[in-house]
Amino acid sequence: MGDDLILSVVVGSRAYGLDTEGSDTDRRGVFVAPTEGFWRLDKPPTHRNGPLPEQFSWEVERFCVLALAANPTVLECLWSPLVEVVTPDGERLRALRGAFLSRRAHETFAGYADAQFRRLDPAAPKWKQAMHMIRLLLSGLHLVRHGEPLVRMDAHRDRLLAVRRGEVPWAEVDAWRTSLSADLAGGPGVLPDVPDRERVEGFLMDVRKGHL
Repeated sequence: MGDDLILSVVVGSRAYGLDTEGSDTDRRGVFVAPTEGFWRLDKPPTHRNGPLPEQFSWEVERFCVLALAANPTVLECLWSPLVEVVTPDGERLRALRGAFLSRRAHETFAGYADAQFRRLDPAAPKWKQAMHMIRLLLSGLHLVRHGEPLVRMDAHRDRLLAVRRGEVPWAEVDAWRTSLSADLAGGPGVLPDVPDRERVEGFLMDVRKGHL
């Protein structure tokens, strides 16, 4: 791993507690490009793949922008229980995670799940995709009600894995989705109207100064 990596976590089925035999280990990370690189015409990359299999990382500014926009994948990185690499800057980023939250998450989690639903064919569903659609709604609902996404799916594991195996009728899966979507859209929740951009920007500026 590069020495510019400040955070690397395991995401996907292993982080959710939904892994089965043969599940991949998906990793997501945050790296910091040298500050001088932003003074050039050709800017540093906003993301990169590797070096490990199934690893994808964002440059810290891009990560912050996506988190402020309530990107579900990015927000869940901040709450992953499986942290493999974390530096002092990474610790600060994890401690800042509440500053990224806003009511926009109601829309983004529901929107991502709806996009997955629209790609499913009821006549021949991709059951793994259907499982993750439901998981995303469960995570988002927990976030808007309690102020953090639900990453570990232990309480729902058996039913979600039954969906993945195709043991739950499509009508029941769709009814579950409809109920969760309504709950996610309906309640006021506990999230602030807007994220704390000032705190996030202060963190980013400190990181840039530290990498001069």
